[in-house]
Amino acid sequence: MKIVVLAGGISTERDVSLSTGRMIYNALKKNGHKVILLDSFLGYEGEDVDIVFDLDKEWATQSAGIAEINPDVEQVKALRPDWKKNFFGPNVIKLCQDADVVFMALHGGDGENGRIQAYFDLMGIKYTGTDYVSSALSMDKAITKDMFRAGGIPTPVGFHLKKGETIAEVKFPCVVKASCGGSSVGVSIAHDQEQFKAALEEGFKYDEEVVVEQYIKGREFSVGVMAGKALPVIEIAPKEGFYDYKNKYQAGSTVETCPAVLSKEKTEEMQEIAEKVFKILRLKNYARMDFLMEEGTANLYCLEANTLPGMTPTSLLPQEAQAIGMSFEQLCEEIIRISLEERG
Repeated sequence: MKIVVLAGGISTERDVSLSTGRMIYNALKKNGHKVILLDSFLGYEGEDVDIVFDLDKEWATQSAGIAEINPDVEQVKALRPDWKKNFFGPNVIKLCQDADVVFMALHGGDGENGRIQAYFDLMGIKYTGTDYVSSALSMDKAITKDMFRAGGIPTPVGFHLKKGETIAEVKFPCVVKASCGGSSVGVSIAHDQEQFKAALEEGFKYDEEVVVEQYIKGREFSVGVMAGKALPVIEIAPKEGFYDYKNKYQAGSTVETCPAVLSKEKTEEMQEIAEKVFKILRLKNYARMDFLMEEGTANLYCLEANTLPGMTPTSLLPQEAQAIGMSFEQLCEEIIRISLEERG
């Protein structure tokens, strides 16, 4: 097949996306496909655009590793001053239309909020991952939390706050999150009023709305779901602090155990909740749900859903797939298969 691996973009998770894209590109190339790795924002300006899938070109060299802090998006935007008039870089849409399928390796912002998916639907472009409606619902943590509560999904108590609004009283410690962020960008833990004020300032750097929720001390887990069926549970144990941007993407910062060391009953409970979340948020193809298990009670809390889970060297979904004997190359093929099956 002719496949575009679409990565990059201008979200705070740009570096993560490029790393994901490089891994997927290499896997699909190894599988024998005609593959190009394309930056959705910078595009491709070669004169050979009509024969690009037949070129003997190494596309993975354009993406570097992931730094300890999220990238400066304004520096990226400066590379294309016309970006406000057209989000997509040169020839992105043409190449996606020429492909048999677009493998979505985008994360955060316009990669996961449904806008690109909606555009692709209008243009008849087939792509991996869930559709625009479920992408939008899952990207907005405030909406997700409301749907969790309505659907009976256990989730930390909290509220959402728009920039400029005030709240009379906050119970500490609490977690403050940018409503439409990812990779723990714009996430802080506040133990007092001064830290809460700083956490709000940090969150509002990335969004006009934040989610404030109770801090749950305990073990962290994640559960991938493919075609509605849960994968093995993985436990995430950062060596220092919480599972923030650095601990997610710097090798050796976190101990990951898959399958997680849990009772059969607790494992099945978490998997059942993950599958229920998949249905409640109207997700399609594949996703990954994040959980906390409270210390001392073993109560489970679902935090959010990730509609385009990372596929980097340290990512969780590939480790879960490996636990059932599915290699990274096989995982990529299975994602394409279920996505094309869903979209005909």
